[in-house]
Amino acid sequence: MIGKLTGLVDHVAADHAIIDVAGVGYLVACPTSTLSRLQAGAHVSLMIETRITDETIKLYGFFSADEREWFRLLQTVQNVGARVALNVLSSLSPRELERALALGDKAVIGRAQGVGPKLATRIATELKDKAPAMMARSGDITQAIAPKPAGPEADALLALVKLGYSQGQAAEAVARAARDLGDHAAADILIRESLRAMGR
Repeated sequence: MIGKLTGLVDHVAADHAIIDVAGVGYLVACPTSTLSRLQAGAHVSLMIETRITDETIKLYGFFSADEREWFRLLQTVQNVGARVALNVLSSLSPRELERALALGDKAVIGRAQGVGPKLATRIATELKDKAPAMMARSGDITQAIAPKPAGPEADALLALVKLGYSQGQAAEAVARAARDLGDHAAADILIRESLRAMGR
């Protein structure tokens, strides 16, 4: 199984890229968020999800391990295959997806191509409990496979859980606070706003 590819970008198309690794070109399907960061001739490392069937071997590439994990989780939902999962990740970053799930925001999830209202509802319902765990991860894996410190939302979530709130309740409160305050709000401000909202 291929878990990572490091090489040169040979070609970028609308839904895939070809990565040249020691003279072998690997065709890798990617969300547009990944494809938009690729340039022909550039050096790149992608986290890879390998799918093997009787007929084909398909590779799916992502810049972060979090994206790859969401790609896997999305496909645990009935009627969500690889194509729909890629469309969701093309429409939403992992952070935006976590926030949408924590808030049960079906409209945001439904913006993805091929995701109608019923499927958006199913995704929001079945994966809502996954959002806190993903938000609380200590960091993702970057191109260099180096851990990053947790972001402010993860720090705020962990602080609220330590104060006795459930993960689901804390995740929803932090997601709302982050949406209202913007992506660059510090953890202490997120905690204060979340506590104020839950105290109403």
